[in-house]
Amino acid sequence: MQTIRFSDHDILKMETRLRAAFINSLSGFKSGSLIGSIDSKGNTNLAIFSSVIHIGSNPALVGFINRPDTAVRHTLENIMETNCFTINHIHQAIYKKAHQTSARYPKDISEFEAAGLTTEFSTLLPAPYVKESRIKYGLEFAERHDLKINGTVLIIGKVVEIIFPENCLLPHGALDIEQAETIAISGLDSYHSTNQLSRLTYAKPEKVPDKII
Repeated sequence: MQTIRFSDHDILKMETRLRAAFINSLSGFKSGSLIGSIDSKGNTNLAIFSSVIHIGSNPALVGFINRPDTAVRHTLENIMETNCFTINHIHQAIYKKAHQTSARYPKDISEFEAAGLTTEFSTLLPAPYVKESRIKYGLEFAERHDLKINGTVLIIGKVVEIIFPENCLLPHGALDIEQAETIAISGLDSYHSTNQLSRLTYAKPEKVPDKII
């Protein structure tokens, strides 16, 4: 198979949409999440993101990258206004509805209703969950970092609540996201189911890791 090599100059020459699809695929499989938010008037918003990342576990922190706020960004605006949001896993039965939330709806139209998903509320925070999501968690706004290099915004939240099916909690502590049928995203519009290869023992120098399962 012939190898192709692109330089940064080649990348800059690409048509805008082709370049976006190409670069978005470089990082491989990513988590697919629906972020729920609400403004001070009670208008709900739901948007799909593939940039959710683990920040730390003590305290429990999760972040995501928001596009530059040079245009209207309802998710970012709502989080800065109400200081909370939810992150909801996407599973195989709802991924098409989740994808629909990427459409540009006016602020007074809720993506929940437009995409055919249901709001669910907790007593711990006002931001809405996706009722159909199986693994979901609520966060309080913790920090905002505006990245000078390209104008994107890193939002970090402190996890205050986690909701998941009882049979998804594994003995070693992790959640079985395959049991919940959580999907992955590649590029801008490709959705994937996953199959676990194995778990491996803790890595140590000069010792080949063994399979746990």
